[in-house]
Amino acid sequence: MEKIALTETLSLSRLVYGMWRLGDDEDTSPSHVQAKIEGCLAQGITSVDLADIYGGYQVEEIFGAAVKQAPHLRGQLEIVTKCGIVAPVGRHANARVKHYDTSAAHIKKSVDDSLRLMGIEQIDLLLIHRPDPFLDHHQTGAALDGLIASGAIKAVGVSNFKLHDWTLLQSAMTNKLATNQIEISVMVNQAFTNGDIAYLQECGVAPMAWSPLAGGALFESGHPKLVSALEAKAAEAGVDIGAVAVAWLLAHPARIIPVLGTNNLERIGRISEALKVSIDRQSWFEIYEAANGREVQ
Repeated sequence: MEKIALTETLSLSRLVYGMWRLGDDEDTSPSHVQAKIEGCLAQGITSVDLADIYGGYQVEEIFGAAVKQAPHLRGQLEIVTKCGIVAPVGRHANARVKHYDTSAAHIKKSVDDSLRLMGIEQIDLLLIHRPDPFLDHHQTGAALDGLIASGAIKAVGVSNFKLHDWTLLQSAMTNKLATNQIEISVMVNQAFTNGDIAYLQECGVAPMAWSPLAGGALFESGHPKLVSALEAKAAEAGVDIGAVAVAWLLAHPARIIPVLGTNNLERIGRISEALKVSIDRQSWFEIYEAANGREVQ
């Protein structure tokens, strides 16, 4: 599978396995999680996406148990995780209110916890999970640069940032921000016109896309024109409409990296089917217009 270079030392697989719901599975045993990882590796999907808050701050530990049981997996994976959201559950149960914390102390503690829970020595990519309206960009930037210098993380990026959030943090950092993980799908496609993707393209930065299937809404009734457009392309390629929706993102010149999550082993085995679908310019616009319910002007 193609790799997308984010920095000189870090590349991610063209598709990333998202572990947001890993803790929701009935079976969270190390062996079952290992089977999911191996199902991804068999397709060339080498990158996995986590966050400290996922599963009420439990998912990193669940993933780590699998890596500790099968340590050979670590060398085959690029591990992405996030920090910065403090919710009053799990290890932060004593927090009075859900809030963001991008202070140096919190980031460093979060990284230490993530390394310990996952049983690894380095995080490949750390993302600041949400823009922080209380951000001290000099403090946060210095902390992130320091973590790269120490070897605790290989690269740093952000998630859900707007252009002004990105430039503020970047202005206080020596290292370049590697990516912005934002919501992008056929149904949530404003990033193509609101400047989010345009700015990243200008910077030569490949965006990561969370919820590339619109949280499952794509498969619900109420979008007949879009479903029809996707089904036509799916029939040509011999795949399902989900694969076409992901291929639609892959076709864009911004080098979008979709993050796909499922606990079903059979579906995991089909993630790479999106690579079988070819989307040319007119096909892209057919799907785009069907999603928006109108032709472009």
